[in-house]
Amino acid sequence: MPLGVTRATLRHMTYFPPPAEELRFLDSELRQLDARRAQLLARRAWLITMLQQAVQPAPPVWPSRPAQPGPSARPEATAPGVQNVLLLLGGILLTIAAMVFTLVSWGHLGIAGRSLVLGAVTLAVLGAPVALLRRGLRSTAESVAGLGLALTVLDAYALHEVVFTAADAATYAAAASTALAALWAAYGTALAVLRLPHPAALAVAQLPLVLWTAALGGGPLTVTAAVLLTTAFDAVVALRVSERPVRVVAQVCAFGTGGWGVLAAGLLSLGAAGPSAAARAAALLLLAAVIALGVARFAPRPGLATGMATTAALCAVAGAAGVLRVSVPGDWAVPACLACGIALLAAARGPAAVRRGVVLASGVVQAGAVLWAVPAVGVTLLGPVAWLRHIWAGAPVDARAAVTVDAFWPPYAVTVPLVLLAVAAVLATAVRGEERRPQALTAALTLSWAAVLVTPTALELPYLVGLLIQGLTVPALLAPALQKSALRGSALRGAAARTATGLALLTSLGLAFLSLATEPATLGVLASLTVAFAVAAWRGRQAPVCAAAALGWATALACAVGASAGWRPEIVALLVLVVPVAAALLAARLDDSVTTVTVEVTGAVAGFVAIALTVADPPLLALVLSLCGVIAAGTAVRPDRRDVGYAAVALFVLASWVRLAAWQVGLPEAYTLPVTVPALLVGALRRRRDPAASSWTAYGPGLTVTLLPSLATAWSDAAWTRPLLLGAAGLLLTLLGARHRLRAPLVLGGSVLALVTLHELAPYLVQVTDALPRWVPPALAGLLLLALGATYEQRLRDVRRVREVLGRMN
Repeated sequence: MPLGVTRATLRHMTYFPPPAEELRFLDSELRQLDARRAQLLARRAWLITMLQQAVQPAPPVWPSRPAQPGPSARPEATAPGVQNVLLLLGGILLTIAAMVFTLVSWGHLGIAGRSLVLGAVTLAVLGAPVALLRRGLRSTAESVAGLGLALTVLDAYALHEVVFTAADAATYAAAASTALAALWAAYGTALAVLRLPHPAALAVAQLPLVLWTAALGGGPLTVTAAVLLTTAFDAVVALRVSERPVRVVAQVCAFGTGGWGVLAAGLLSLGAAGPSAAARAAALLLLAAVIALGVARFAPRPGLATGMATTAALCAVAGAAGVLRVSVPGDWAVPACLACGIALLAAARGPAAVRRGVVLASGVVQAGAVLWAVPAVGVTLLGPVAWLRHIWAGAPVDARAAVTVDAFWPPYAVTVPLVLLAVAAVLATAVRGEERRPQALTAALTLSWAAVLVTPTALELPYLVGLLIQGLTVPALLAPALQKSALRGSALRGAAARTATGLALLTSLGLAFLSLATEPATLGVLASLTVAFAVAAWRGRQAPVCAAAALGWATALACAVGASAGWRPEIVALLVLVVPVAAALLAARLDDSVTTVTVEVTGAVAGFVAIALTVADPPLLALVLSLCGVIAAGTAVRPDRRDVGYAAVALFVLASWVRLAAWQVGLPEAYTLPVTVPALLVGALRRRRDPAASSWTAYGPGLTVTLLPSLATAWSDAAWTRPLLLGAAGLLLTLLGARHRLRAPLVLGGSVLALVTLHELAPYLVQVTDALPRWVPPALAGLLLLALGATYEQRLRDVRRVREVLGRMN
C-alpha cells in the first residue's frame, strides 16, 4: 500500500472519545497514580524507620494500607539565624576577652610587648575578612570585622595609657574619635562588601564635633550648637546615602541628636534670665527649625515631611516664646506666643505635606493656649458652688471675689478672654472644609462663650455687672433655638443650636450659684431663668431640654420664695407642688412625645422635692403624699398614661400609712386593709375580664398583705380576739376557695387556719406531752425508725428484683 494512502487512512481512522468519557478515564488514571504514590511513600517511611533502629530489625512486613504521615517537628530557628547568633556571640566574647587582656592583664608585658601583641592582633583581625570573603564566608567576615573595629578602640585606649599619657582626656577623646571614624570609613570603603564598617563609622562620627567643642572650652550654647550641626550631618547622610544600613543608622542618630539638641536649647531658653540669653537660645532653636524644615523639604515620605515641618514650626515658635517671655509682661506672654502660632498659618508655604505640618503646629500652639486658659474658666464656672455654704451672706467685692470664695485665681490670667476670642476667630475663619466646618464652628462658639463667661472675673468687674453679663449670656445662647422655622433644614445650625442650649444650661447653673450671695439677686436670677427657658421651650427647637430646665428653675424659685418669706420647709413644700401640677397640665396639651416625657419626669422630681421637705412633719407629709396621688391620678386619666394609676394608688396608701402613724395607730390591719381591699377589687375585675388568669395573680398579693402581718401579730398576742377573727377569716377564705375552686384563697386560708389552730392548741399539746410517760417519746421514735428502715429495705429488694429481671432479659 502506498505511504500516502496509509497516512490518509490512519488520519480518518483516529478515534477521539467524547469529553465526558475522556474525563472519566483521566480521573481513573489519576486515582491509580495517587494510590501507587501512597504505597511507595509508606514503604519509604518504613524503610527509613528500619534503618534508624539500633536493635536488630524485625522481619519486614508490608503494610496492608498506606500509613498517614504524622506531623513533623518544624525547627524553631532558621539556619541563617542560628549562624548569625553564633557569630555575634563569638565576636562579643572575643571583644570581652580583648578588653580584659588590655585592661587587666596589660601590666605583665613590657612596652614593646604591649605594642607588638595588640598591634599584631589588630592587623591580623582586620586583614582576616579579606581571606574569608574570598572563601565566600561573608557573615563570618562581618563578625571578624566587628571584632577588628572593637580592637581599634582598645588600641586607642592603649596608646593613651602608654604614649599619650600627658594628653588632655577631652582632646585625646576628640582626636581618637575623629581618627577612628576616618579609619573605619576607609576600611569600609576598601572592603565595600562588608556592611558593618560604614554604619559603625557613622555612629562614632557623632562624637568628634561635640568632643572638640568641649575640649576647646565651649559652654552649653556651643555644645548644643555642635549637637545640632551633628544632627544636620546625620540628616544629610540619611537623605543622600543609598546604603540601607547606613541610612538606618543615620536616621536613628539624627533623631537622637536632634532630640538632645532641641531639649537642651529649650532648657536654655527656659533658664534664660534676660533678652540676650533668650536670643542666643532662640538662635539654637531656629537652627533646629532650619534643619527640620530642610529634612521636610527633601523627605521621601509625606508622613516624615509633615512631622518634620511640625517640628520646625514648633521650634521656631518656642524660640520666639523664649524671647517674648523675658521681654513682655507676664500677662501678655501667652497672647504673644499665640500670635506667633497664628502667624504660622500665613507662613504655610511649599508642598502639601509641609503646609500640613505647619498648620498642625499652629493648631498645637493654639491648643496649648486654650489649655492655659482652662483653669481660669474652671474657677469661674465651678467656684460659685461654694456659695451653698454662705447663702445670702452678702454681696462680694467684685466678680473675682465672688468665684474665689474657696478657690484661688491662677496667675497672669487677665488676658484669658483675649486668648479664647483669638482662637475662636481663627477656628471660625480659617477652617473651610465641609467635613470639619461644623466642628470648628462648634468649638468657636464654645470658646467665645468661655471668653464672655470669664471676662468679668478676669477684669475684676463689679459683682452686679458680672451677674448682668452672665444673665444676658443665657438668652443670647438660647436665641438660635428660637428660630424654629428658619433653621429647620440646616444641620449645621441645628448642631450650633444644640451646643448653644447646652452652654446656656451650664451658664444658668453658674449664674444661679453666683446669685446665692444676696436674696434679691437669687429671686431675680431664678425668675429670669424660669422665664427665659420657658420662652425657649415654647418658641424654640430644643423644647425638651428647655422645658425641663424651666420647670427645674421654677422649683428652685418656689423654694427661694418660701425661704425669703420665712416659711418652714413643710409649708414651702405646698408651694413646690405647684410645679408638678403645672407639669401635669402642660404634658396633657403637648404633642411632642419627647417633650411630654421630660416635662413629666421633671414634675415627678419636683414632687419628690416636696415630699423631702415634709419628712420632718408627718401630718403635712401625709397631705403632700395625698396631693401627689391626686396629681398622679389625674395623669392616669389620659389613655396613654394608665400605668401611672399604680403610682397614684401607692401614693394614697403611703399617705394613709403616714397619717395612721401620726395618729399612733398600732393595729397592723389598719395599715394592710386599705391595701388589701383595692387589690382584691382589682383582682376581681381582672378575673372577670380574663377568666383564665391565675387566682394567685389576682388575689394572692392582696390576701398576703393582710394575712401575713396579722398572723405574725396573732402568734405574739395573748388575747383571744385577733386569733378568733383571723381564724374565722381563714375559714371563710378556705370555704370560698373550695366553693369556687380557687387555689390562692384555699391554700392561704387553710394555712392561716391551721397555724392559728396550732397556736391556740399549743398549750394543751404541751400539757398532753407533759402527762405522757418519759418512755413514750423514745418508743415512738424507735417505731418510726423501724418503719422507715423496713420501707427502705423493701424498696431495695424491689430494685434488686427489677435488676435481676432485666439481667435475664439480656
